[in-house]
Amino acid sequence: MRYPPSPAALPSGLLDDPRMRRAVAGRDFGVVFALAHDAGISYNKIAEACGLKAERVGKMARGTGEITTLAAIERVADGLRIPGRHLGLAPRPWEGDTAPQERRHNGDDPMKRRNVLRGALAAGLAGPGLAALTTTRSDVDAALAADHTTSDLSYWQSTAERYSYGYNGQAPTDVLADLAADFTEMDPLLTQARTVQGRTTLCHVAGQLAGMIAIVLHDLGQHRDAYGWFHTAGRAAQESGDTGLHAWIKAREAMVSCNFGAPGAGAQLAGEARRLAGATPSSAAALAAAVAARAHAAHGDQDEARSAVADAERLMEQLTPQQSADTWFGYPEQKHHVHLSQALTLLGETERAYKAQDQALRLSRSSSLMTRALITIDRATCLAHDQQPDEAARIAAQAFGELPAAYRTGLTRRRAVALHNTLQGRPEANQLRDALAMPAA
Repeated sequence: MRYPPSPAALPSGLLDDPRMRRAVAGRDFGVVFALAHDAGISYNKIAEACGLKAERVGKMARGTGEITTLAAIERVADGLRIPGRHLGLAPRPWEGDTAPQERRHNGDDPMKRRNVLRGALAAGLAGPGLAALTTTRSDVDAALAADHTTSDLSYWQSTAERYSYGYNGQAPTDVLADLAADFTEMDPLLTQARTVQGRTTLCHVAGQLAGMIAIVLHDLGQHRDAYGWFHTAGRAAQESGDTGLHAWIKAREAMVSCNFGAPGAGAQLAGEARRLAGATPSSAAALAAAVAARAHAAHGDQDEARSAVADAERLMEQLTPQQSADTWFGYPEQKHHVHLSQALTLLGETERAYKAQDQALRLSRSSSLMTRALITIDRATCLAHDQQPDEAARIAAQAFGELPAAYRTGLTRRRAVALHNTLQGRPEANQLRDALAMPAA
């Protein structure tokens, strides 16, 4: 199949310009647009070919704004006819039509290149000789950029970081769809030949993305699928050599077991996470200790649970600001109190649990809908333990009922059902039963 020419295709030879090569390798599309405009392509043509607004193209060319989404990067590649390898992408569909011509233009015939370089140097270093050497160096720089995929590695690292800030008010299903789409886009890069460092970085990002997909599946109640994604995440983390990431994945996997009726398995996984994390304070070590406390408490191992609570509190106090950052990979104070709330609730230490819940709610962002609901249900469970069933049912029903439909499933539902079972047979349980009867997305 032949693809029609693009009205904004870069002029022949412009990709050989060292400025363009640097801009493309770094995905600095503002410079790309500016150079294309200088070569005679209007902003309107660029915008039309790349599916962007002309105003945005002009602003980027003047240094304002950036393009980061993979779909937009691919549109730019196709609109300007930039071969995929220059941007760390798979070959574009149209490259079959243009690749032979481009190879001829770039002089990929080794003997021809050698003769051209010899002739230029024979004319003297001044002028043609140095220019030919500069072109050769630029070609090697571009090849190194393509081999190491510096630009796409940075892109995928920033993508993982962006997702690590959590739901931010988005429905879990929407976050899951975006994560899965990006993971699929990154997958081909793992099969391409690249340096050890490049593959290590990609495996690290793959572990992070797969781990976050597993977290969302867990939150949605799809615990069997979550286990599969945690397994994939663990393999990627192992290949990356990052034991901290591997420990974090194991601790997160342990949470699935804790929350879906297998606390013994959760305690075992949390123990593996603690061994991987080691004794040095880290976000993974603190998380593993906190999850171990929850697992042991749910399994009835009260002494082990209290010891793990103490370890989690000790580690929390020693974390650096970066380690306690409010991300899925960090262990912020808010998350610490959420875990303590659950562990202490299961231990029946309601006075300490209430304090942890107050701290967790104080530190929770208004957009943390699921977290706030879970904390409130923990409080309701403590109230039921303290012989206040009416108040327990009231606040649990309110917290669960006020959740958007997309959040009334999975973990929140399971926690509310557990409380309802505790209250079953009492008149107070009816209002919680009615809330649970509300449809979920």
